[in-house]
Amino acid sequence: MTHPALTPSPPTDGPSISAVQKRTLTVLLVSQVLSGLGLAAGVTVAGLLAGQMLHDTSLSGLPIALLTAGSAGAAVVIGRVSQRLGRRPGLAAGYLTGALGGAGVVAAAALGSPVLLFVSLFLYGAGTASNLQARYAGADLAAPHQRARATSTVIVATTAGGIAGPLLATPAGHLATAFHLPELTGLFLLSTVAFTLAALTLLLRLRPDPLVLARDLPATSDEDTPAPASSRPGPGLLVGVVVLVVSQLVMVAVMTMTPIHMHAHGFGTAASGLVIALHTGSMYLPSPLAGRLVDRFGATTMSVVTAGTLFSAGVAAALAPSHSVTSIALALVLLGVGWSFGLVTGTAIVTNSTRLATRAKVQGLVDVAIAVAGAVGGLASGIVVAITSYPILAVLCGVLAIVAAPAAIGAARKGSARSW
Repeated sequence: MTHPALTPSPPTDGPSISAVQKRTLTVLLVSQVLSGLGLAAGVTVAGLLAGQMLHDTSLSGLPIALLTAGSAGAAVVIGRVSQRLGRRPGLAAGYLTGALGGAGVVAAAALGSPVLLFVSLFLYGAGTASNLQARYAGADLAAPHQRARATSTVIVATTAGGIAGPLLATPAGHLATAFHLPELTGLFLLSTVAFTLAALTLLLRLRPDPLVLARDLPATSDEDTPAPASSRPGPGLLVGVVVLVVSQLVMVAVMTMTPIHMHAHGFGTAASGLVIALHTGSMYLPSPLAGRLVDRFGATTMSVVTAGTLFSAGVAAALAPSHSVTSIALALVLLGVGWSFGLVTGTAIVTNSTRLATRAKVQGLVDVAIAVAGAVGGLASGIVVAITSYPILAVLCGVLAIVAAPAAIGAARKGSARSW
């Protein structure tokens, strides 16, 4: 089914919807760049910091599990706040909580307190939740057939911060030691500042609020016209959740243990930071391409492509020689591309499968599932590697990813009457 463009007539004394959408995307781009910097610490050094404090590498996946668990809890709150008050207060609250968590991690490392570290990492996850849910704000005022591209525009903005963050691990570490703090806390200092600035950007500049404005517009699309078929979520919602959950679990599990794997084979934070930077860039840079492919070829096709790409990434990581930074980096780049395809594809399915009246709340719950998947992947990854090895973890993740394809195809056939 072809959806009509969202072209309501705005108030005569206000800006056009297209102008508001452009402004919204611009503000979101700035906040995403800043929050991308904030995400760097958890990805790059959280596992190393925990291993250093706990003297147990088998628990190196625990920090990712904690921050993704925190992301799950925050996703519910952000979704509900956004549904009631708008995107601006919901997203800003998440970033400010993440900033508090980053500061807490620094304090925990300085005091040598594992308990404070765990609590702070949980709070830090709220910043991750806001960064992820910001993609929905980009689609609030977009026409249904352009939502994947609008979503991908917001996602790709994280690239700059996501790449720069890991590369700043060494200089940030020098800054931390200059303040007589543990070197690995440097990126968390950076995260605290970055999350705070992202929150201020949204609070001051995201006006009017896109979700509030979208609810005030006349219902001009068939998705908001009362009809039996739209009274409850269709099968497309389940497909979207499957794609998002599998993509997140596989990506987090392999990514979490890659720096640990490299460190065990003699590489320092500079090398692992480079690999994670390339991985992070590959997570976000392909999103515009993913958006166009979803809008053009549909979610079913891209669900299959996502599964195949993640499977290939798992095999590549398993076969990468432990002494080759290049081979490991290529596998992590492929992993990032697969995650990017999955995020854009799954987000488009979820958004088009929910009605505006409950969309933000449902999106928040969907992101809970994503965060839980990340927590499981992060926690299980350390245990699997401790019992077996990094290559086996990568293969298992690749096999799991390929399950997404038949799941998507089966649900698509059963729900063929619904357009998604």
